Amino acid sequence: MAPSPVEGIRVITCHPALGDDKSRRAVLRALTASVASVALTRCATFDGAAAGTDLSAIAERPTLLVATTRKAVNGGREKPWFGPDRGRGTTLASVTLVPPNRAPFALTAVGLGDWNIEKVEPIPAQIGDVLAQATNGHDLLIYVHGFRNTFEGSALDAARLSDGIRFHGDTMVFAWPSKSGLFDYVYDRESAMWSRDALESVLEAVMVGQTNGRVHLVAHSMGTMLTLEALRQLNARYGEAAAERIGAVVFASPDIDIDVFSSSIERMGPLARRITVITATNDRALELSSKLAGGVGRVGASEKAQLERLGVRVIDASQQGWGLINHDLFLSNPDVRQVVRRAIDSRTSLGA
Repeated sequence: MAPSPVEGIRVITCHPALGDDKSRRAVLRALTASVASVALTRCATFDGAAAGTDLSAIAERPTLLVATTRKAVNGGREKPWFGPDRGRGTTLASVTLVPPNRAPFALTAVGLGDWNIEKVEPIPAQIGDVLAQATNGHDLLIYVHGFRNTFEGSALDAARLSDGIRFHGDTMVFAWPSKSGLFDYVYDRESAMWSRDALESVLEAVMVGQTNGRVHLVAHSMGTMLTLEALRQLNARYGEAAAERIGAVVFASPDIDIDVFSSSIERMGPLARRITVITATNDRALELSSKLAGGVGRVGASEKAQLERLGVRVIDASQQGWGLINHDLFLSNPDVRQVVRRAIDSRTSLGA
């Protein structure tokens, strides 16, 4: 078993090399012979723990909290629930999920199962009251989606992430207005920045709540920009107290101007030491984003040494990407998900 090129990750590979027709035929015969054998012998991930032996909280109680600045559709109770338009204020909701079937003979055993939404129920309450009741002293994971996402897609990604890293606290998705179109980059960017005060209010509710644990943030792509701004505002208001309540902050493939990022980090004090940045120099989506931004480099495609000089932890996942885009490795690659889990595990208690 060769060591992973990603720092601190152990990789177990369960598929043979498919170098010739004979090998391919052998693999196909093995796959069709018994789905059960695949289920029993599939790869172990997360430090060798077999899938299903370390259930996440969201798998045991498939409910997701939502804070969204999107405008409700059909009262937020019927699909698509929340659309691409900007709403008035922040809407809170509870999402009941249907987890993948984990039975040995289910499609999940061969990687074909997935999460689904059963219903969405808006919550007419204040964010502080909702968090106090929902978390009840547990840590909270907040996922902030990136460019070109629907409400449904971002909610399901939050569930996949929380389950994939075996998170044992409560999970929330912060869903900002995205048109989810390839040519709506400017609209999405402005909507993300417009939502930064709303995200700050969510974080502030965690700060002032006496029964809340720590809040961990995982932000992707364009979502990292509004997360960084919200954290910067939180730091300006609370200083070191913010760093005591914020746990891990993971910026996955951040679509942020490198100069903006540098100046913000310099003003964030202890909060900067909470940040882990997952980069990939072969991220094609960020390459396009850089062109749209007039050639200014994006943080998620920057060299590791350049970012480490700012005092943040950097994981270069360039060698983990198997596709052409390599922009969502924190969701699609189990080794990169391990980076997220370890960042959170290192700060799961208020004493950490």
